[in-house]
Amino acid sequence: MTVELLEDFARMREVSIMKIKDAKETGQKVVGVYCAFCPQELVLAAGAIPVSLCGTSEKPIPAAEEVLPRNLCPLIKSSYGFAATDTCPFFHFSDLVVGETTCDGKKKMFELLQNIKPVHVMQLPHLSEVAASTELWIKELRRLRSYLEEQLNTEISDNAIWAAIEQINRETLATKAICDLNQMDPPLLSGLELLTVTFSRHFSNDRADMLGKLEDLEGQARGSEIVASAGRPRVLLTGCPVGIGSEKVIRLVEEAGGAVVAMENCSGYKTLELLCETGGDDPIVALAHKYMRIPCSCMSPNRYRFDLIEKMITDFTIDAVIDLTWQACHTYNIEAYSTGKLAREKEIPFLHLESDYSASDVENIKIRIEALLEMVG
Repeated sequence: MTVELLEDFARMREVSIMKIKDAKETGQKVVGVYCAFCPQELVLAAGAIPVSLCGTSEKPIPAAEEVLPRNLCPLIKSSYGFAATDTCPFFHFSDLVVGETTCDGKKKMFELLQNIKPVHVMQLPHLSEVAASTELWIKELRRLRSYLEEQLNTEISDNAIWAAIEQINRETLATKAICDLNQMDPPLLSGLELLTVTFSRHFSNDRADMLGKLEDLEGQARGSEIVASAGRPRVLLTGCPVGIGSEKVIRLVEEAGGAVVAMENCSGYKTLELLCETGGDDPIVALAHKYMRIPCSCMSPNRYRFDLIEKMITDFTIDAVIDLTWQACHTYNIEAYSTGKLAREKEIPFLHLESDYSASDVENIKIRIEALLEMVG
């Protein structure tokens, strides 16, 4: 079932590296991004290739710790380590980098990163329901537009932005359709397969080709024979971003007999219900309203995140919730209390894990996950 297409997604980063290298040789620009708050529509409208730079491997962390504190978030250390050691081809080929002030650690890391590559930092307002925040964010997107035009020596037209908005909306809908396949019982995709698709799509240099792969995968999966066994505890993973290289919790759940059927985090469902309005006079305003709704834990209040988790518990028939916090991510760590409260109100077993990218705590996490799954009646 859909094995070949899933393998295409697994190879997408490797294949894209060579294609991006070829595109660079013809003069095309590459823009590295670290967060869902960066509007890729503007990068596409500039004629550039947006690529994800968010670090999900522990390999470059020792090099990063020569500069950064050891007790910092592993995502930040991994991201900086890849840049400092020049071991990430996507960072290597990036002409510039777009960052954002989602947390103090990343904000200060970007100051150091500017010594390696040109960095533009968007000042993200953290009060999500204040009119002044929206006004500030609109100005920040206009500032980003001007920066991209200057650095990439191009002009970003409104028509190009509207076209990119349509493209990203289609991509979002196609990704959501794949994630929604796991509302079925048994789920059509394993947690690792789901992660491979949702994570790898951010590295494609050809968005039209990637969209076609998403739509083909969804169609083939719906028409395939279900080979998974029913009755496995259905787990919702929430919290900090997870990617290839930092998927140990997903792997441990599935090795213990559970099924990670959905992920609320940035690499999963968090942005998939957020479509950009295609009407109106100003595409920048439309983009600002879309991206201000992202339910990141840096936002206060963050009501939509808990509305989304509650909806996912129902839609995906969740048996247990695991909330993952990476070391030193204080905002998600604090929100874990509210996530647990919501799970208990739904009478669903809940587990909060605080970890890093290493394998040092795997046995401890394994025991706690096994105990959680035993609680599923």
